[in-house]
Amino acid sequence: MLVLMLIASGAGLQAQDEASSEETSPVPTLPAPTEAPPESSDDEVFFADVLVRGQPVFQVGSLTGLSASDRAQIINRRIAGLLSQTQELEPVTVQVDENRQIALLTVNNRVLMTVTQQDAADFGLTVEELAQQWADRLNEVLAQPNLAIDVLQRLEGTARQLVDDTIVLLPSLVGAILLVGLTWIVAKGVRRVGLLWAEQTEGDRSTEILIGRLCYGGVWVLGSVVALGVLGLNFATLLGTLGLTSVAIGFSLRDVLSNYISGVILLAARPFRISDQVVIGNYEGTVVQIQLRATTMRTYDGRLVYIPNQQVFQKSVVNNTDSPVRRSDVVVGIDYDADINAARQVIVEALTQVKGVEPEPPPLILVKELAPSTVQLEVRFWVNSRRQSFLQVTSEASQAIKEGLQAAGIEMPTEIYTLSFRQGAIDTISAIVTEGGDQPEH
Repeated sequence: MLVLMLIASGAGLQAQDEASSEETSPVPTLPAPTEAPPESSDDEVFFADVLVRGQPVFQVGSLTGLSASDRAQIINRRIAGLLSQTQELEPVTVQVDENRQIALLTVNNRVLMTVTQQDAADFGLTVEELAQQWADRLNEVLAQPNLAIDVLQRLEGTARQLVDDTIVLLPSLVGAILLVGLTWIVAKGVRRVGLLWAEQTEGDRSTEILIGRLCYGGVWVLGSVVALGVLGLNFATLLGTLGLTSVAIGFSLRDVLSNYISGVILLAARPFRISDQVVIGNYEGTVVQIQLRATTMRTYDGRLVYIPNQQVFQKSVVNNTDSPVRRSDVVVGIDYDADINAARQVIVEALTQVKGVEPEPPPLILVKELAPSTVQLEVRFWVNSRRQSFLQVTSEASQAIKEGLQAAGIEMPTEIYTLSFRQGAIDTISAIVTEGGDQPEH
């Protein structure tokens, strides 16, 4: 009976010593630990890290009445208190109490921790061997390490923590990765279905691209939300954070978002399509690609121009190929003595011989101006709206009109200038001419 009372009282004093904030006596009165294993719940952590400058050194286990986390927290607080002092640290020493079968780790006359028989049993060593091993590790890290050792210790601690976190979160990570893969497959399938539906209903490539991309992006947004939920993200917190930072995000990404929104509007409104020939600001050419962020145009001299959709949306757009035909104008001058009606007939006959001039609407010939030396006729006719055909047909029509008027004997005079001289200037010129003619030849 007396032996049992001594064991019970010793266990209580042992727990009190581990829970005290610090010890001032180099050899405090500590009873021998009990050999009975600690009672714990299924969720209790049996080992916890002892930290020095934030880096784990070794692990301690739980004791009767004291969990491993609480015990490690007490030891960590004592170490932090020693490191915060300006006094130089002495080496960690081991004091073994054979009677109570415990060992004390002390430094600067302060007890850091107690090594019990339970600790020795956990690690398969004797109390003295385990105490000396922990003392050696503490001496290594408490001494001011060089940069290489400090970096290695920090890397080791970070890697260890990463491995522990990965093991804990492994089921969630696997689930999230599988969900991302499934989202990718579903997004591609939905985009394909959207494109097929758009091809059958819209018949416009730009709209098909818009529908496909919106379907693809929508599936990805939904899949990302679900994947973050699998990882344990609190969406209420996320929405609150987004609400607080939305203003900053809006200012920093306003140009990017404006380009994307303008791209959606352009694809929906369809002011031009792929292969259309347009004029946007200072650029004129053929539309190669319409993306959500920018419109790609190839100019007639072969340059590739990327125009942000915000600029396209804000500028005036001239679509030269919206109509299947395009009107061309040619101005020709005839002599005042020429018959205008005959000239009109000759021009119409010449245009009918040009391949590419549309018969409908018919050519229209107007008297544009009565110039000083010619009657200016404006010839209007319609050609294919493609740029290359437009220029080529206009050139051939101008050549045919010129050759037809010459063949019909209708003059196309150049500009005629009339010079008027005063009488005094005429007399002076006549005198100079006369004197020049009277000079003898040498």
